[in-house]
Amino acid sequence: MTFNQCFVKRLLRFFSLFLSVLTLIGLTTVLHVEAQPDSFSQTAQSQTTIVARAVTIPVVAANRLPPEARSTINLIRQGGPFPYAKDGTVFQNRERRLPQARTGYYREYTVKTPGVRHRGARRIVTGGGSEIYYTGDHYASFVRVKQ
Repeated sequence: MTFNQCFVKRLLRFFSLFLSVLTLIGLTTVLHVEAQPDSFSQTAQSQTTIVARAVTIPVVAANRLPPEARSTINLIRQGGPFPYAKDGTVFQNRERRLPQARTGYYREYTVKTPGVRHRGARRIVTGGGSEIYYTGDHYASFVRVKQ
C-alpha cells in the first residue's frame, strides 16, 4: 500500500468516526423530514422520532405532558384568552431546535409553572401547520406533542 493510499484510508476512517460523533450529538444535517421508529424507547409504548435537519425531536402523547401544558394547549385551540402578553407572539427558532421555517411560522405560548411568579421556562410552540411542541427548559430541548 502506498503512502497516498494509506493516508486516504486513514482520512476516510477519521471522517467516518467524526460523522458518527456528530450524529450522536445531533449536529449532522438530514436534508428531509422523516418519521422513524424509536428503537431506544424506554417505554412499552411505540414512540416516533421526527428527524428534521440537525434536529431530533421525540414525540409524546399530550397526556404525558404536565397538566399546565395541556391547559395551555386547550387555550390555544379555543383562541384564548391568554394570561401573558407575549402569548401568541412569533417564535424565532434562533436556537434551531425546531425544523427550519419562514419567520412567523412558529408562535409561542407560556405554560404556567407552579410556584413561579414570572413566566418561567416552560412553553408551547405551535407551527403554521398543526404541529405543537413543548419545552420545559426554555428552548434547550423540545418534544412534539402527538394529537
